[in-house]
Amino acid sequence: MNAKGKIIFDRLWKDYTTLTPDAKRVYDLFVQEGEDVVNDHIAFRTFDDERVNIDRLVKPLLDAGYVLKGEYNFEEKHLFAQHFEHKVDKFAPRVFISQLITSDFSEFLQNTVKEKLDLIPRQTYESDELIYQGNLWGLPSYKVYEKLREESEYAAWLYVYGFRANHFTVSVNHLKNFQSVEDVNAFLKKNGFLINDAGGEVKGSPDQLLEQSSIKAPLIDVDFEEGTKQIPSCYYEFARRYQDADGELFSGFIAKSANKIFESTDYYKK
Repeated sequence: MNAKGKIIFDRLWKDYTTLTPDAKRVYDLFVQEGEDVVNDHIAFRTFDDERVNIDRLVKPLLDAGYVLKGEYNFEEKHLFAQHFEHKVDKFAPRVFISQLITSDFSEFLQNTVKEKLDLIPRQTYESDELIYQGNLWGLPSYKVYEKLREESEYAAWLYVYGFRANHFTVSVNHLKNFQSVEDVNAFLKKNGFLINDAGGEVKGSPDQLLEQSSIKAPLIDVDFEEGTKQIPSCYYEFARRYQDADGELFSGFIAKSANKIFESTDYYKK
């Protein structure tokens, strides 16, 4: 990866592991097993407002050499997504960015999003710093968080955490001591992590050329107007890719599987 890209990903990783120390713990467990952990892809969440939509969020990555490779629709969750790959470096992580189609939701949700985005200065929207900025609208309300959850877990998560890498992904293909996604899941469960079992612990299949799993986003203490509450943070994903008819590793995503991976940040109690 070029220097510009490395700076971006290193900064995103630092923010991600600071917010979610369990992600660093997962990484360290693989390193302790003698693995060289390769990042398959990272993902971002945003709203479809033109000030913060995919086109705006991806700008620094385009400047670092990324190009659009695929588009996806998630009707159930009212999301549109695109994935990007580096045009030269085939070993650079893929980037997956989704946006919430706010017009599909209630006036409450639409007004909440607009009200919060209106608080952000224009120069911040136009800056390449947006992908690192997190929550730019201040202390969230737990009451608002709960009400947003009734319509969209995705919107509620984004309302609290803002703009940042939502997850990183271990490439199972590059692991030496783990032959399958099932092996990875068993290893993680043995070490106390909860696996996202929505749609099964392993999403996808060799026939679809992609298998994925993820830990449930760990609960962390978050300050709200009403006091400190525990809610899910970010999560770690694991992906194994298979060769297509041309002998090339499949490089895209499966919407049906990704639909369930999104649920890694759904609210739950211990």
